[in-house]
Amino acid sequence: MIGLPSLAVFTILLFAITCSRRKRRRKERSGTRDIEAAFECNEVDGAVSTEDLIKFQGGKDLIVQEILDAPGEVIGKSSYGTLYRASLVHSNTPTLLLRFLRPTCTSRMKDALPIVEFLGSIRHPNLVPLNAFYAGSRGEKLMVHPFYGSGNLAQFIRDGNGEAHKWPIISLIALGIARGLYHLHRSSEKPIIHGNLKSKNILLDSHYRPYISDFGLYNLLNTTAAQQMLEASAFQGYKAPELIKMKDACEESDIYSFGVILLELVTGKEPVDDNPNPDQDFYLPSAMRSAILDDRIMELYHPHFLLGLSNDQRVVVEHCILGIFQLAMACCSPSRLLRPDIKEVLNKLEEILQ
Repeated sequence: MIGLPSLAVFTILLFAITCSRRKRRRKERSGTRDIEAAFECNEVDGAVSTEDLIKFQGGKDLIVQEILDAPGEVIGKSSYGTLYRASLVHSNTPTLLLRFLRPTCTSRMKDALPIVEFLGSIRHPNLVPLNAFYAGSRGEKLMVHPFYGSGNLAQFIRDGNGEAHKWPIISLIALGIARGLYHLHRSSEKPIIHGNLKSKNILLDSHYRPYISDFGLYNLLNTTAAQQMLEASAFQGYKAPELIKMKDACEESDIYSFGVILLELVTGKEPVDDNPNPDQDFYLPSAMRSAILDDRIMELYHPHFLLGLSNDQRVVVEHCILGIFQLAMACCSPSRLLRPDIKEVLNKLEEILQ
């Protein structure tokens, strides 16, 4: 990870395009703030002008100036934004995860307001919460989240971490992701579609509990940026074969992506190889595809899972691995209608692993 200049540089750029900044600032209020009251609803070229930090649960002590001036480093980039790790000096939350969304990639603030309010209300032990939100008069948007010190699931699987070879930890991660996705799909009258579920968007804490990030983020992006997100997902192997436009993302496309993540967990392999065949029903490494076709899937799991186990323990773990393979393949069915829903997926995982 390469340290980059302070977020103060980012602050200067952001304020440079917000040339009409008000001198008078509102006093910070403790507790959760009403989103409509927190915004100065003045239209500027289709954007809503604000200089306040919109606070949700877990963000009551945050101060916008301290966040924007915090030293930090870039830990991720995409076509639509930049991810920062920011270190605060005067805060009960010393480290934050900040997502800056580029103005050219996002929808107008008046359209984004209800989405932000909704995302800020979502809470679950396996979901990354939105603690605060900041927007400027030219469309600048900053999302504030907790920081999780063990990185993302893709790094965990492929960076040689010995814990990734322990079956109890793999089980914990698989169940946690399923429970978080269940909350998204079933906790409200209308399902919350993730739209970009992949191992890089699963964050881990020091105990390897998984937290799903970026859920519903595509709703804040304009059509072009959202489609670029989908194309990146396809290139990385997580896109359901029937999904053509990001706006058509649905529960079944999330289930497909989850099936790919399950295969990553038990094989330790990348979802795609160097030459994915676009005519295939789904993209998997060549060795995995041939093994599945030849009904040799038990040759694919990571052998370290069985190290140090007694014969009886090996039998139990192998049974669990086979069950997860079968569930993953059902989730990755080429037919959207044949994929299990999240309730069926979670029930089956709990049956296999508990």
